[in-house]
Amino acid sequence: MQQGVLPIQCEVERAGVQVTGRGGLLPYLDLMAKVELWELAGRLVKARSGSQGWSDGQLVAGVVLVNLAGGSCVDDLRLLESDAGLGALVRQAEVQGMSRQERRAFERRHRKGRQRALPSESALRRFLEASHDESYEAGRKESLAAGVKAYIPKPNAVLSGLMELNAEVVSKMLHWAPLPVATLDMDATLVETTKDEALFCYKHFRAYQPLNVWLAERQLMLWSEFRDGNVPAGHEQLRVFQDALGRLPSSVGKVRLRSDSAGYQWDLLKYCAEGQNKRFGVIDFAVSADVSKEFRQAVHETPSDAWQPLVRRADGMEITTGQEWAEVCFVPNQIGHKKGGPVYRFLAIREPLRQLELSGVEPTQQALPFPVIEQGGVKYKLFGVVTNLEQPGDEVIWWLRERCGKSEEAHSIMKSDLAGGTLPSKFFGANAAWWQIMLLAFNFNSAMKHLVLGGAWASRRLKALRFGFINVVGRIVHHARHMVMKLASCRETTELIIGARQRILALAPLSG
Repeated sequence: MQQGVLPIQCEVERAGVQVTGRGGLLPYLDLMAKVELWELAGRLVKARSGSQGWSDGQLVAGVVLVNLAGGSCVDDLRLLESDAGLGALVRQAEVQGMSRQERRAFERRHRKGRQRALPSESALRRFLEASHDESYEAGRKESLAAGVKAYIPKPNAVLSGLMELNAEVVSKMLHWAPLPVATLDMDATLVETTKDEALFCYKHFRAYQPLNVWLAERQLMLWSEFRDGNVPAGHEQLRVFQDALGRLPSSVGKVRLRSDSAGYQWDLLKYCAEGQNKRFGVIDFAVSADVSKEFRQAVHETPSDAWQPLVRRADGMEITTGQEWAEVCFVPNQIGHKKGGPVYRFLAIREPLRQLELSGVEPTQQALPFPVIEQGGVKYKLFGVVTNLEQPGDEVIWWLRERCGKSEEAHSIMKSDLAGGTLPSKFFGANAAWWQIMLLAFNFNSAMKHLVLGGAWASRRLKALRFGFINVVGRIVHHARHMVMKLASCRETTELIIGARQRILALAPLSG
């Protein structure tokens, strides 16, 4: 009987043949084994008590693989489970480094015999919900009833373990790529959702709003705190920043901070400028400043000859931007009464408005989503920056702006290329756990691109990696107690995968 337009028949492959369509996930499994993900998860997360059933490491690794393979929900585990070849690779990876006795004990976790390579959907949901605590909902209701909108529940032991797991993996990756100076970019992102339990954000849709700390030099997400959508991005930024600082490895000797206007919090700025951190001392920063009434007045009082063109320099060329900058004499009340304190420099950036006023529309009706100032008969967009750096103002501005594109790109990858944009549960803690494991997948992929593959692959999105690296057909063959994956790909792709595995193998051993 003809099945389709083309004279091609589809049949089910005979049982026992192990073929995978995701052979390029093998180097990722190598990298996960190299950082000892399964052992780390068991030591830090501790959601699974006893010696029966799926381990913490197996559950975490399952979600990481779902993210890397392109899945977006818990049920996508079923699709990965049907990939028999990938299942064989996973089984080998999770017992890597174990003695024969340890392997036998590991296999005995399943009393009726292990039937699956990856956890079931129900087991994963129970694991995620272990990160939820009923006190979360009670605390949220109490805070809303009391008129306190910015409520951040304290994570329970399981969720804290997942956060520490991600930070530990980042620390191990920095063991292979030491970083003497770390630039931390703080930024929040909105994760839109239709769940009734989610609260409305400032953009008037239901969302969650994680606050993230991005390690710019290594393109890794060091720390992230999952929050309700109604929590302002600037709320308790100092505490989150301190949490991130505490997770940096000893190889980091100096820290710099960048943030948008959500980071314009004087407790945070004073903490950095006054050297309150015992380990790092004074922390250099550049933060977008609020354009307040007083700041506008200081800009008005700035002499016209103080304004300098803001020029972009690229490939030995100077590119005019149409913007101008000036250092303004602005001393906020928060720092105006302290003698001998650190110096806070305020920079103003103005850009002429190019859009003409609409005829028939009153000026008061033309509300603009950015600050505006009029000087010399010209209307300008106005932006502010506060910093404790001593470099020329234009260099500070360009350094701050490096944050914008990269952190926003990272947020896009987390929510679109990975599964961060599709949250699995009505429970806050379960969604927070899903987000933390997604960050693990993000960091493994970033390390694969920059630390292992390099070259043109470092700038490619995950979509390109799936097409040219991950989605490679391979057949698993067992021979003389060895496992072999025969790749059905061109020589170039095969050499790329083998080369990646060899570079991972050559990475220095981890200490401790």
